[in-house]
Amino acid sequence: MRIESDVKLDFKDVLIRPKRSTLGSRSHVDVNRTFRFLHTGAEWNGFPLIAANMDVTGTMAMARALGKRGALTALHKHYPEDELVAFFASEGGVHAFYSLGAVAADLAKLAAVRKRAQPRLLCIDVANGYFERFLDVVKQVRDESPESVIMAGNVVTGDMTEALVLAGADIVKIGIGPGSVCTTRRVTGVGYPQLSAIIECADAAHGLKGQVCADGGCTSPGDVAKAYGAGADFVMLGGMLAGHDECAGDIRYEDRDGQKIPVAMQFYGMSSETAMKRYSGGVAHYRAAEGKTVETTYRGPVDNTMAEIMGGVRSMMTYIGATQLKEVSKRTTFVRVTAQTNDVFGAS
Repeated sequence: MRIESDVKLDFKDVLIRPKRSTLGSRSHVDVNRTFRFLHTGAEWNGFPLIAANMDVTGTMAMARALGKRGALTALHKHYPEDELVAFFASEGGVHAFYSLGAVAADLAKLAAVRKRAQPRLLCIDVANGYFERFLDVVKQVRDESPESVIMAGNVVTGDMTEALVLAGADIVKIGIGPGSVCTTRRVTGVGYPQLSAIIECADAAHGLKGQVCADGGCTSPGDVAKAYGAGADFVMLGGMLAGHDECAGDIRYEDRDGQKIPVAMQFYGMSSETAMKRYSGGVAHYRAAEGKTVETTYRGPVDNTMAEIMGGVRSMMTYIGATQLKEVSKRTTFVRVTAQTNDVFGAS
């Protein structure tokens, strides 16, 4: 047993300190970024936000809606093969990741889809990116899909971030336990404060010319801004994008003046009892559920929420004098607001 005594921080533990700026309007900043990916040389330009590959938020409808804002969606992995082939052959497929796990059935399904369509973005997603075979799976997918951009995770430390980049991942997904419907930290005691994880993993990935995606823990546009300030290249959202028309959760209605009005939508983690009953027949006897099922307020079209998120990021950029999103991490100074309020430090 050992104890690391270095302070590790979450989004709630810091604020971004404002700086002198010549920017007079939010309209003067650019929230889009252009990335060139390490293993393919391919370029992508857009607003680097990704809807999580949960079956409530990782929908084809979400991909079409977010694509209009220049953002991306990681589709959930439970779509039938024919639907995936048709979608990735359409215009909407440009804005979506094909998601898969690390078991043989997932790899076989990807191979079958690739015979009929060519998803250019792949997300290899597991709850625990530290098991040795995961690196082998990333290497295999890289060898079999040399032209695809691969995002893989989840991990929270620099050493595994580097290992995944070297194994073939262009983007490493960062986060264990921070999600709003994830109970891994409570059930297992395992995790890592998300802000510190982003800072440390971004440093490791950028040293190898890879990128990172901050996955989980954001509950407001300000958290998204902090994630970019900490060095995240992409930010993945689940709970913040739940409850919208483009989601697939069950909707609860209330009768009001003789009309059925939508008021709430079901949202659950992919390791929850709800998800495992739906896709695996229940929770296996050798494991515990590591997610929960909640109701989130019905919020109409996702475009309204996207406008709020992008507006918050633009405002943050004017406060620190960043005209382009790629400048944000270099211009960010975090002020610690918990425990010791006089701590000030840079993210990069």
